[in-house]
Amino acid sequence: MASISKLSNPSPASSLSSTFNPRASQPKCLIGFLTTTTNFSSKVSSSKLSIRSKSSLKGSLVVRCSQGDGNGSPAKRTYLHDLYEKEGQSPWYDNLCRPVTDLLPLIASGVRGVTSNPAIFQKAISTSNAYNDQFRELVQSGKDIESAYWELVVKDIQDASKLFESIYDQTDAGDGYVSVEVSPRLADDTQGTIEAAKWLHKVVAHPNVYIKIPATAPCIPSIKEVIANGISVNVTLIFSLTRYEAVIDAYLDGLEASGLNDLSKVTSVASFFVSRVDTLIDKLLEKIGTPEALDLRGKAAVAQAALAYQLYQKKFSGPRWEALVKKGAKKQRLLWASTSVKNPAYPDTLYVAPLIGPDTVSTMPDQALQAFIDHGTVSRTIDSNVSEAEGIYSALEKLGIDWSYVGNQLEIEGVDSFKKSFDSLLDTLQEKANSLKLVSL
Repeated sequence: MASISKLSNPSPASSLSSTFNPRASQPKCLIGFLTTTTNFSSKVSSSKLSIRSKSSLKGSLVVRCSQGDGNGSPAKRTYLHDLYEKEGQSPWYDNLCRPVTDLLPLIASGVRGVTSNPAIFQKAISTSNAYNDQFRELVQSGKDIESAYWELVVKDIQDASKLFESIYDQTDAGDGYVSVEVSPRLADDTQGTIEAAKWLHKVVAHPNVYIKIPATAPCIPSIKEVIANGISVNVTLIFSLTRYEAVIDAYLDGLEASGLNDLSKVTSVASFFVSRVDTLIDKLLEKIGTPEALDLRGKAAVAQAALAYQLYQKKFSGPRWEALVKKGAKKQRLLWASTSVKNPAYPDTLYVAPLIGPDTVSTMPDQALQAFIDHGTVSRTIDSNVSEAEGIYSALEKLGIDWSYVGNQLEIEGVDSFKKSFDSLLDTLQEKANSLKLVSL
């Protein structure tokens, strides 16, 4: 069973499996585009949990977005099915592009939902010809660039949500969601975010769609208001325990303010980002440079995630929560985001295997998903060593790591990354529109 690694400086290859080679090559056969959703320049680190890895993958699923038709035959039972059926964790796919029918073999392999963000759409639309016909029609009909962008996005979200409707229905609104994010330009605009969420909810018009709202301070009130309006929300870009607690409270406040007698269809996930935490903290530890500091590299992200799960269990219990349960309320599930591993010194299932627990979601980009399908380990790990997580968290504080600074800095970088992707895509679409106008002359 994987657990948070000891403070006694295990090497990246230590503990669970002596066969793990931390510098083995990463998977060669991937699912879809390698769109890992970030533009962060620094490498992603990971904790030193030793999860078995392989230098090559067997029976890889290969989904090539932008082909004319969906490809691949239905997959056999995988570790993803076990993840949900045995441990209660929902595996989602962190990518979306056309044709959405390419999701079908993934669904057959156990994927139960999809997440998207501005970086994913920037990659999908700018590198594919699959959007050209619709975009041409939109431009020729007089649509401005941003309006055309949203029509492209809404179609993908609607088409994908149809594929997951059966899972949504079978689980009574518990699973089978597709997520779409409001404009990243609204990260500091409370009311603008509320209006954008309402608009997206209305135009997409599918019950199994999550409207993604960032967990920035100005958007915490937005989350409450959108939930109160009966709209399901994926709260994204959560990097700290303090902000996570504020997100939970916003969800609870929204449910209480909704006035609904039946809360069963108003759901939410809280996207707690993992690997990016190690990215930043590892750099800080290397600057400190002491043996004790270097021993803690790669341990912060999983430790904080384990403590987030403890907070989740605490907040969704007791009289306040029980009163909401009587009205059909569902827990706001923790969703592990940023689960890809880019540092070849670390196991390729690092941000999946040690974060397995009931009522959670793990959204995986191509590499993480393929790695787990190939050689994942299914076992409840998220709360297997809470005291160790507390020790790591405290040890980092004693070394001068300011968790508040880490959370704020990563939030700034995350919002900025999505803004740049959004702006870059609009520029690309403008160039396409200009070329279309030239051709039409």
